[in-house]
Amino acid sequence: MPQKLSWSDRIGAGVFYHLPAIVSFILFFAAWEILVQWRDIPPIYLPAPSAILVTLWKMAADGSLFYHLGITLFRIFAGFIVAAIVGVGLGIWMGMSPMVARVLDPWIATLYPLPKISLIPLLIIWLGTGELYKISLSAFSAFLPILISSYSGIRQVDPDLLKTAADLGASRHQIQAKVVIPASVPAIVAGLQLGMGIAIILVVAAEMIGGSGQTGIGYLLISAGQVLETEKVFACLLVLAAAGAVITKGQDYISRKIAPWGFAT
Repeated sequence: MPQKLSWSDRIGAGVFYHLPAIVSFILFFAAWEILVQWRDIPPIYLPAPSAILVTLWKMAADGSLFYHLGITLFRIFAGFIVAAIVGVGLGIWMGMSPMVARVLDPWIATLYPLPKISLIPLLIIWLGTGELYKISLSAFSAFLPILISSYSGIRQVDPDLLKTAADLGASRHQIQAKVVIPASVPAIVAGLQLGMGIAIILVVAAEMIGGSGQTGIGYLLISAGQVLETEKVFACLLVLAAAGAVITKGQDYISRKIAPWGFAT
């Protein structure tokens, strides 16, 4: 029986596993700092990482960073949860029912190539510039990637698995619940990750356009750019990159815990 690792051992193993990436980040920012100092680049064009960290610390200390980040994350997740529930459910339904697939497939083929950012003017006309507009944009932008990936995952299940289950006496319902859906988990997870990425992009873009409230990381980003506070612009970009990485890795971790059979060890 394998010995269970302690938390300290797990942390050590995790640090060792990610060591090459950590070293690459350290080297990148060190080279950036040296370049700015050596070439004496004006901060308005390219601030040093040390100056960005100071600005980031000030934003965290006065509470503006966490306030705006919290609002942005709320808008992203509120829309994404709706898109995930409807998109996964409808994608599975399409995969199980050829009739539903024939009805919806032309609509998907028509709407998917449409640039999602082009929805912004229409949603502003319909919903105004408040919270409902930003949350709806998050939901709309994430919905189609989730739907398509879920549908594709169902349709691409190995036919041999279905035949084996049927030969063992499984009913249609049992095959769908215990074979088809579990086998399609990797595709569904990929769609959720793609949908989340698009939702982040569109919500930040909507915040940059402005509107009522003037809140969110996107608003903070564009307002800093308008007054040439380049350190704050880079700080906002760093926060967005870090938040995106944490969300993506969090999705991957949860997926592996819920459905470990769908992922390589």
